[in-house]
Amino acid sequence: PRAAALVSLMKAAGGGRRYQDPSGGARVPSLCSAPLPQPVIAAKEPFPVELQAGKTYGWCACGHSKRQPFCDGSHKKEAPGLSSLRFTPTQTGLALLCGCKRTRSPPYCDGSH
Repeated sequence: PRAAALVSLMKAAGGGRRYQDPSGGARVPSLCSAPLPQPVIAAKEPFPVELQAGKTYGWCACGHSKRQPFCDGSHKKEAPGLSSLRFTPTQTGLALLCGCKRTRSPPYCDGSH
């Protein structure tokens, strides 16, 4: 019954004609296919920092911040499309935050440098 209802609905809407592309099939460049901005390497070693549990930090993911490893908003001008990573540690203590911006466990260094 559902298939029959769909066929009658398609006939009522124009006989089930196929959509015809008015451009004749010409490809239009997509804005979505532009390459994503890549972060710059701020340092080839991690930044040792003292973090407090429960406090929220903004880790610079673009590499342009003058306050490494923390964000100063430089990405807005230098690397639109990238943004800081906000994180809240669960433990107080020393942490190694990534400086090369290539870590697979941001914001923490995984040795990718």
